[in-house]
Amino acid sequence: MTSPKPRVVLGVSAGIAAYKVCELLRRLTESGHDVTVVPTEDALRFVGEPTWAALSGKPVSTGVWDGVADVPHVRLGQQADLVFVAPATADLLARAAGGLADDLLTNTLLTARCPVVFAPAMHTEMWEHPATRANAATLRSRGAVVVEPASGRLTGKDTGPGRLPEPAELFEVARHVLARGADGRDLAGRHVVVSAGGTREALDPVRFLGNRSSGLQGYALARTAVARGARVTLVSANVALPDPAGAEIVPVESAEDMREAVLKAAGAADAVVMAAAVADFRPAGYQGSKIKKSEGSEPEPIRLAKNPDILAELGERRRPGQVIVGFAAETDDVLENGRAKLARKRCDLLVVNQVGEGLTFGRPDNAAVILGADGSQTEVPRGAKEALAEVVWDQVAARLVPPPAG
Repeated sequence: MTSPKPRVVLGVSAGIAAYKVCELLRRLTESGHDVTVVPTEDALRFVGEPTWAALSGKPVSTGVWDGVADVPHVRLGQQADLVFVAPATADLLARAAGGLADDLLTNTLLTARCPVVFAPAMHTEMWEHPATRANAATLRSRGAVVVEPASGRLTGKDTGPGRLPEPAELFEVARHVLARGADGRDLAGRHVVVSAGGTREALDPVRFLGNRSSGLQGYALARTAVARGARVTLVSANVALPDPAGAEIVPVESAEDMREAVLKAAGAADAVVMAAAVADFRPAGYQGSKIKKSEGSEPEPIRLAKNPDILAELGERRRPGQVIVGFAAETDDVLENGRAKLARKRCDLLVVNQVGEGLTFGRPDNAAVILGADGSQTEVPRGAKEALAEVVWDQVAARLVPPPAG
């Protein structure tokens, strides 16, 4: 017996970004989801009812009076496995936070007992207004996932935070939330910091010392944390990957840049996961012009200097209740070196994996052992990097201090 298709209600409110949601709808339907589109009346000014009906294969309604005998304003929310609102305008967030029920979409939100995701999109000033921020916080406090908007080009010539994330990344949020179900938002209300990628240490204006890190594991950690309800700051070093929907991206290049960004973000964070490959050394001197090759002579040796140890500094600076997670890429004596590093860095968890030719770097899969300062040892067999990310967050969530009651 095959399992029924996951039932998704795709709410669409009245923003210009509604046109991008057509691609999200296509991805949901083509991946086997049963999608019912519920737009607001004004949303149809941007994308019309025939488009939503054609892409979903279902009739589209905005009001509570259509098909009254089937009680759609109650049934849609009751039967859904996920309600996903994109774009979520400032008006829609305010009505949802206030518990209003003046159309089919807001009625559906009130009756839903499944996970609910809001993907806000609006002008920067509207997103940053205290009223909108308070409404988003209210919805998060009730268990909803409110995806932080991306920064970029908005309507007209405006640029800033408020842009709807790309449909492919919103689809990943939907997929992760559905996979975890109604009890999967164990990081709701938490702020987590993730580092990803590999730092580059400049030799001259055109050359650098670097490593093979692709950033895939760090980005998987960011995506899964967003889907579990966290506010995510992603400190990203030299990657060529699409921004995970809902994460605040802080781009950096060198180890010094990463140290500054991570320590700044970590000050009020509940957890910090250092998945980036931070260079241990940098050139002791930077050449202001390109180093030339001299015919008939050997190049001058490159003197190296130590980079700051960000993970160790996090361990020293940690505030009470903060969970610190490190990564250790080892080529030999993997567990022995990992245990020594765990003690030396004073972190709570250390994710140890073996690296080398054809292993880990740049690959979609990973295998690791998660060592705990409490003596625990969790083996994660080779699989998708998202699977490892989920286990890491399981371990982090189990160690977070419960928030104060009330």
